[in-house]
Amino acid sequence: IDLDELCFVRNFRGDSESKYRELDLQMVRAEEARQSGEVPGTLITFQDLSRAADMKFPDKVTWFQDVVRGLRVPWEDGHMAIRVRRSDLLHDAQEAYLAMEADEFRKYFRFEFIGEPAIDAGGVAREFYEIVSSQLFDANNGLFMSSAINQTCMQINPASGLANESHLDFFRFAGRLMGKALFDNHLVNAHLVRPLYKHILAWPMNLHDLEHLDYDTYNGIMKTLDMDDVSILCLDFTCEEERLGSHETVSLVPNGGNVSLTNENMRLYLERQICYRVAERTKEQLCALLQGFYDVIPGSLLSVFDFQELEILMCGLPEIDMADWKAHTVYEGQYEAKGAQHKVVKWFWEVVEEEFNEESRARLLQFVTGTSGVPSQGFGALQGNDGNIRLFTITSWPLAQGTFPRSHTCFNVSHPIPYPHPKPNPHHKPHHKPYPNPDPNP
Repeated sequence: IDLDELCFVRNFRGDSESKYRELDLQMVRAEEARQSGEVPGTLITFQDLSRAADMKFPDKVTWFQDVVRGLRVPWEDGHMAIRVRRSDLLHDAQEAYLAMEADEFRKYFRFEFIGEPAIDAGGVAREFYEIVSSQLFDANNGLFMSSAINQTCMQINPASGLANESHLDFFRFAGRLMGKALFDNHLVNAHLVRPLYKHILAWPMNLHDLEHLDYDTYNGIMKTLDMDDVSILCLDFTCEEERLGSHETVSLVPNGGNVSLTNENMRLYLERQICYRVAERTKEQLCALLQGFYDVIPGSLLSVFDFQELEILMCGLPEIDMADWKAHTVYEGQYEAKGAQHKVVKWFWEVVEEEFNEESRARLLQFVTGTSGVPSQGFGALQGNDGNIRLFTITSWPLAQGTFPRSHTCFNVSHPIPYPHPKPNPHHKPHHKPYPNPDPNP
């Protein structure tokens, strides 16, 4: 089975006036997906979007911000005052954002912490978004949970409804909060899993996206692909969900408990696992989040970015301490004996330090760890999918098995190619610039 052909895109239906029950989301094959070529409220055409998508990232950001300025309501035509209590910030912020009409998010916002006189020239707004996003995406609230492979990235908790009866209001609020932060060029203090960025952009999903959501299921599926006869596993078209201590059997197809997995229906099994894991199990929450996001920014306008760029745009470029990075790197394979003195390793760090800019370093981190974020304690606190410390690791990869870099995001492992050239030119260095849009092999 060619896994590259098993790609699906979410098709979201709903607008700012839709009730939650009226929203819908279906997964369709990538070749059948359609994206709007118009940006409501502008004269932008499909050709304009295509040209912008081909720009370098800094130019693309400038283009995007110029378009956003054209969508903004002038100050003299009305603005919004957001007054919140620091002691109950998340509650007040949610009430304020959900009380607004969608078109009001294009107005200027001025924030005030009640009892703390201050003029909001940007600093209060930055503090508001930093604190609110930290609280909203805190796993203790039960709305979001950590990624299966990176404890610093958050995914939707399938059991959020059990933790909070008003969970869909919170997800719409989350969408509006992130959308408004992006609209006003503020950062959110939370990194999302890759599939969520792809959903926002309506990007194709494949089997490897499951790794970020449910590593055990993903790993089990990958092992079945190496088997000659999958029927000996005695699997069927169901999966087990555990939600706050209760167990539920979910059918992936009608009457899935009576449909045995065979080599003949393996492709259908993979398709259903992809669609269920990346979208259907959190469909209601995902719909509310997308509705909130698009209340602020048209989805078609975001189409000029890829999912890595969207993360950087929303969360900012990380402050990377190269000395800390190198000090907390492990070397394995043929690099283990000489470590940082191995010629390929020297080339690797030379490129990262001297030739990569901040954006390229962030993309390298995304390629190897799954996110551009660095733990607040530094590279020494990088974790794997099991929650244990997994330092950034550089290990060898046989040149005969391919000339492109690979990574294992669940273990923070990079595989630079051991080029044999004694004095390589830039094309022969392990210069994986800029690690564009990878779907790393597991």
